[in-house]
Amino acid sequence: MSIPPDQLLTRGERIRVLIGGFLAWMFAGLEISLFILIHRQMTLGLLGSDTSEEVVRQGFVWFQAAFLFGAAAGGWHFGWLGDRIGRTRAMGASVLCYSLFALACYFVTDADTMLVVRFLACLGIGGVWPNAVALVAEAWPNASRPFLAGLLGAAANVGFVLLGVIGYCFPITDDAWRWTFLVGASPAVIGLLILLIVPESPRWLASRIPKHETQATSPLREVLTPPLLSRTILGVMLGAIPVVGSAANANWLIPWTDHAAQERAREAGLEVKKPDARSKAKTQITRSGGAVFGSLLGGIIASVLGRRISYFFISLGALAASSYIFSQLDPLHPQFQVFTFILGFVGITYFGWLPLFLPELFPTRVRSTGTGISFNSGRVVAALVVLSAGFLLDQFSGDYARVGFWSGMIYAVGMLVIWFVPRKTGGRLED
Repeated sequence: MSIPPDQLLTRGERIRVLIGGFLAWMFAGLEISLFILIHRQMTLGLLGSDTSEEVVRQGFVWFQAAFLFGAAAGGWHFGWLGDRIGRTRAMGASVLCYSLFALACYFVTDADTMLVVRFLACLGIGGVWPNAVALVAEAWPNASRPFLAGLLGAAANVGFVLLGVIGYCFPITDDAWRWTFLVGASPAVIGLLILLIVPESPRWLASRIPKHETQATSPLREVLTPPLLSRTILGVMLGAIPVVGSAANANWLIPWTDHAAQERAREAGLEVKKPDARSKAKTQITRSGGAVFGSLLGGIIASVLGRRISYFFISLGALAASSYIFSQLDPLHPQFQVFTFILGFVGITYFGWLPLFLPELFPTRVRSTGTGISFNSGRVVAALVVLSAGFLLDQFSGDYARVGFWSGMIYAVGMLVIWFVPRKTGGRLED
């Protein structure tokens, strides 16, 4: 594809693209972690302080499912929109979506409405990924992509850490948790700035077909029919493993820590309402701190070792770390935070790998749609696993360790799925 000289981006414009994509996905990470961090206090605040532990656990499950289903739908819709109206416009709209609906959550007073508004906010979370990944990949030279893929993959985990630090400095309690929604609404300013100052992808601009020449095939239809269907299926399988691993396995570490703090307070004879409010924030900081470094290296590792070998060893490492934590440790064990960091480091390396590999599967005209479907369809699978895990958690009498151990077997599936990737993959983007 020949890109007209007047559409080539300057270095300053490429930097604006990178900053815009990084901030959009960073604050999406903050939004993802929001309900993980506040779920117990929010549930007690909405349903009453005498709410049973079983209801609190199920609340976490349902809000996780709302996030996953919402992000999946948003990834499909905003990914398609990115191929229709441009990556920048779709990304800016996605940021405004999750920010404004986070603000709406501040005023919600019942659990059912909160669940619906959370779903709507997560449409924007899912929409950021395909457009940020496509925009950054298309704006920068191929030689820069391994590092930039890792940097973009790290962005969401920076958001996780940021909210964890805020929650540690300003403890989230039964009486003070709504203020976190105002933090979640603050990226609306970023969404507006993206629309105003971030340039569009030159590859996307060059790929548009003038209406008087021919009618373009729908991007959604194209990635769901041969010859691209096989690539889409492969992308969905590879994207589902880390999404399920994060949402249905590693995310249990935070409510498990919160529950352990609650039990420790009860056993010590303290008020049940006064457990260590900082313990879960510490776990989020530790896990996501490791994830920042792991995702930064994901693209580089994939470039050096190759796409297949790197994915296999990431899966193996995540399986080992998850199995050890959930079978040998508990949140009060002195090694818990160390291995939480390790699981975050290894298990989120996937998210530096994916921004490098997924854009390589699809040509420019459908890259945002294909990337969005590949990554976000895994969220539907993850939602079903989370709902199943919630059922098992009740059957196991609230034993987070057993549920975490068995949900960690998803990483073993990743060790098998990766061998479906052709031996010779990776390299330049396809026009």
